[in-house]
Amino acid sequence: MKRGPKIRNTTIPGFKFAGIPAGIKKSGNRDLALIYSECPAVTVGLFTTNRIKAAPVKLAIKNISSGKAQAIIINSGNANACTGEKGMKAAREIMTSTAHELGISPGLVYSSSTGIIGRPFPVETIKKALPDLIKKLSPLSLKHTASSIMTTDTFAKISFKQIEIGGRKGTIAGIAKGAGMICPNMATMLCFIVTDIAINPQALDAALREAASRSFNMLSVDNDMSTNDTVMIMANGRLNNPLITKRSPDYSIFKSALNEISYDLARMIAEDGEGATKLIEVIVKGARSKSDAGKIALSVANSMLVKTAVYGRDPNWGRIMAAIGYSGIAVNENKIDISLNKVKLVSNGMGTGKEKTARNALLTKNIIITIELGNGKESARALTCDLTEGYIKINAHYST
Repeated sequence: MKRGPKIRNTTIPGFKFAGIPAGIKKSGNRDLALIYSECPAVTVGLFTTNRIKAAPVKLAIKNISSGKAQAIIINSGNANACTGEKGMKAAREIMTSTAHELGISPGLVYSSSTGIIGRPFPVETIKKALPDLIKKLSPLSLKHTASSIMTTDTFAKISFKQIEIGGRKGTIAGIAKGAGMICPNMATMLCFIVTDIAINPQALDAALREAASRSFNMLSVDNDMSTNDTVMIMANGRLNNPLITKRSPDYSIFKSALNEISYDLARMIAEDGEGATKLIEVIVKGARSKSDAGKIALSVANSMLVKTAVYGRDPNWGRIMAAIGYSGIAVNENKIDISLNKVKLVSNGMGTGKEKTARNALLTKNIIITIELGNGKESARALTCDLTEGYIKINAHYST
């Protein structure tokens, strides 16, 4: 699997991409993107559980039942959230204008936005940029699309994998943005995945939900949930493989690849958390159920005290124990083992006295906290990052 900056000329048969500076951001950076399939693609999506939703999210939730899409237009720099009926009208107008420029049905176009909440949506700016955006469509421009959806991200997030389906080589590729407001379920995050593999809507939806439950929904940066969270996947079937259903032998292969892509993107989002200097992976083993393991992993990942301890190179395992305790899951503290980058800090619920060794282990950028509960055989993992002064600085000045 290829990821991030290593990807140069990734192509996915039947898809074209574009990303340009449209003038939405004051910085002049790319801020308008388009994903286009040469034919209508089977499409499913997952969206924010925040009760306050951005206009494009409301429209997407309403339209996703059609199960088809051919284009997704995405802007960064303005969330089009809390913008009332004007925002809804603007989102519809952008979708209709995009469809007109592409010569396709408006019902096959989705829009997505990320950025500052509550600002008037620059509909005319975007409409004016559409001809240039569409002119720039290219099979080789996935990297431009990825950079166009960034807000406080420091690098474009791309993941790419090829798998054998029905004796043919199929492709799955995904892009994402995150950085801040990262809290399950999903994060302030946009994620768009495309594939040339033929798969029916029911199988695609189930695969995406499973992948999200193991990746984006196990991700935390700052416990804030966005109004715009979106994960969508388009499958255009250009591979011409036998249609994958839940009963197909190739379904497990597809799911495994989608899980890898999703986790890789989630890992990049955590790695690029606002002001972050360290990536933290919390692995919980020996739980009675996957649900129990997941809740404990997220409880530790969400702990501000754990995150600041990692930043300060303080192997304060008591904070981890406390987070396990308030997770709401019944545990036997006398069975708990905790390791930090393979240095065992806690054995059977008591400290081992290896704090000095653990402090040195915290010098690395990738931190793995492993928790063994001794209650069962199930496991889960969560992703997060350390909490630094940089996070405060970025968010104190974000709107300006």
